[in-house]
Amino acid sequence: MAVYTDIAEDDLKWFLTEYDAGTLLSYKGIAEGVENSNFLLHTSKDPLILTLYEKRVEKSDLPFFLGLMQHLSARGLSCPLPLPRRDGSLLGSLSGRPAALISFLEGMWLRKPEAKHCREVGRALAEMHVAGDGFELKRANALSIDGWRGLWEKSEARAGEVEPGLQSEIRNELDFLSAAWPNGLPAGVIHADLFPDNVFFLGDELSGLIDFYFACNDLLAYDVSICLNAWCFEKDGAYNITKGTAMLAGYQSVRPLSDVEISALPVLSRGSALRFFLTRLYDWLTTPEGAMVTKKDPLEYLRKLRFHRQIKTPAEYGLSL
Repeated sequence: MAVYTDIAEDDLKWFLTEYDAGTLLSYKGIAEGVENSNFLLHTSKDPLILTLYEKRVEKSDLPFFLGLMQHLSARGLSCPLPLPRRDGSLLGSLSGRPAALISFLEGMWLRKPEAKHCREVGRALAEMHVAGDGFELKRANALSIDGWRGLWEKSEARAGEVEPGLQSEIRNELDFLSAAWPNGLPAGVIHADLFPDNVFFLGDELSGLIDFYFACNDLLAYDVSICLNAWCFEKDGAYNITKGTAMLAGYQSVRPLSDVEISALPVLSRGSALRFFLTRLYDWLTTPEGAMVTKKDPLEYLRKLRFHRQIKTPAEYGLSL
């Protein structure tokens, strides 16, 4: 469960007086998420999400995240919107943590997405990429290729506990990606974490995107590769080309990929699989037993990485030049 910091009811009631949010009726922790503490609040006005930003989130990044949600919402993308305080600011403090109130988005995330849902996700991702154009704040992607080697060094010594031989395999992968990573592709604001639990649906209709706390500036096609990894593999590890074809078609219905972006997809997909393997590996090795966080299996993304190594042409993802 992603509640790292508890809150006292009296403190929360005081916090709400700084907003035009009504009076508190009830609140409870939200299980989803791994970076911050989240609570669902019911008030005399509207339901809200309260987020306490934990130590892994840099306070200096919060204007980017909160401003981006405002920017995207103003351009028609369905996403949560931060509520302003009475003084006009978007950020307060609660229980010793930076805190914000965010509008509640109706819908639920899908446990068993189908190809039709993947098409909608691809379309929404492209709409986000287009809507993000013109957002003036910038944030580098600390979890892109320049940061992977440092992240690996934190886990390398114990990686053999997860699977024998990992040290050599991952070092070779890092060397390959460092040499092969594409330059000059279209870049902009990316979500960087558009997994199923960050996309809400009402029935089969996508109702919005949430959790922009990994958003940053990077290659747009890299964001596409993250979604291929997150949405288009089955539980047995097999890539579902029907889902991949649908997602890529949905994306290209809004923002067609260039030939160079399509050609780069195999390398980008290897990179995004490695990124999530590395963060999961670190958490797997360092999260103490009994913590209120569900550890995610890093081997899931190691298997995806190995799949992408075998790709010879983008057509195997459901695309062709």
